[in-house]
Amino acid sequence: MEKIILRIDDIGASTKIYNQHGKVYWPVFNKKLPIAFFANWFFFKRIKPFAAWGIYPEMACSHWEEMFNLLKLYNASITVGVTATWAVSEKELIPFHKKFPDQASILKEGVCEGIVEIANHGLTHCILNNNLFHPHMFTSNRKYHREFWDWLPETYHKEHIERSQEILSTIFKKDIITFIHPGNVWSQQTEMYAKKFGIQYLSSIEPKAPTGKVSNGLTYVGNKAMIDFHDREIVLFGVNWLRRNLEEYSSEFCSIEQFYSKKEQKQL
Repeated sequence: MEKIILRIDDIGASTKIYNQHGKVYWPVFNKKLPIAFFANWFFFKRIKPFAAWGIYPEMACSHWEEMFNLLKLYNASITVGVTATWAVSEKELIPFHKKFPDQASILKEGVCEGIVEIANHGLTHCILNNNLFHPHMFTSNRKYHREFWDWLPETYHKEHIERSQEILSTIFKKDIITFIHPGNVWSQQTEMYAKKFGIQYLSSIEPKAPTGKVSNGLTYVGNKAMIDFHDREIVLFGVNWLRRNLEEYSSEFCSIEQFYSKKEQKQL
């Protein structure tokens, strides 16, 4: 039976509040009308039909409970990309388990039951310098919600990966071996420090991370055999959104960790 990886991102990331940007185009008579200039002004970027992403809350425990019941029905597991801290400002970072203690507790249960693999989704999901990740008055702040740009200093990559690994492994009492880079952005330096601090798998979109390719000791896991989504889909459309997606496949659904462990067992 074909194996499909399940992966959800942005858990615990304040980007869901601070990443505010308007649409670039409107489709008009099969053409693209550029609107980015005024769609990013003031509050327009937060309202329809201008908003491209928008503000939404963290997944509630009821969402997780319903999702776990669905996964158990399919005998499935899922990789959950958790951002280690909630960034309030460049000087205030709140660890996931302190910002969302109930959600952290239920995810721990999922880990213990073998339903959940916790993946590293960055320390902050954003660039803290000068609070650039906060909403801008007249422009998009989207690029500042990608944490690992190649133009950032090497020490930055080291510190963010080391701290996020330490926080997440301490919370969940388990080695964190999968890295999901925020916004599909990373560099060679990111990979080298990810490997140094215990990462084995790097998951991104297929064109940037072809499944099976090895780079700096990390195995790429693209999304060609994956249902990858954000917590946003669950918050806005409910767990039934995921149920409908699972019903489209006659497959075995698993986490990244399980996908590769089963693959290695077959090779043996």
